Amino acid sequence: MEFWNDIAIEKSWKVLIGLRKEIDFILIGGWACYLLTHTIKSKDIDIIVDFEGLEKLRKKHPLKKTPFLKKYEALIEGISIEIYVPFYSVFAIPPEEIQKFSIQVEGFRIPEPEILLILKQQAELARKDSVKGQKDRVDIINLLMNSELI
Repeated sequence: MEFWNDIAIEKSWKVLIGLRKEIDFILIGGWACYLLTHTIKSKDIDIIVDFEGLEKLRKKHPLKKTPFLKKYEALIEGISIEIYVPFYSVFAIPPEEIQKFSIQVEGFRIPEPEILLILKQQAELARKDSVKGQKDRVDIINLLMNSELI
């Protein structure tokens, strides 16, 4: 079962692979869940970058700062990239702390499963009445059932 169409998923994966070649980041959100569970893929890309990485991105891609949500956004080949930075973005666990508790999975740096679970719970609470909120719930269940969390 996939939430998004195959074309959007494949395009998102291609953009994600390209980003990995451009900058160092911590992958969060749906793609990080997928790397841990190998269940449902994502269409959007959510990353934590340091300010050096943010500047590298800014030089190659137009970025939009969203002060209300304390993040930056980019659109690369039609794929939405949400960019979070330490000491600015707000999570239940601050990005600068998430950096300390990350692991390598399939060539990507992602939060440890327990941290990712907390981030997904926070996302689900913020958008529970939307399709993305439904996807968050599925990711949470998959993390609990299909990762080494328990």
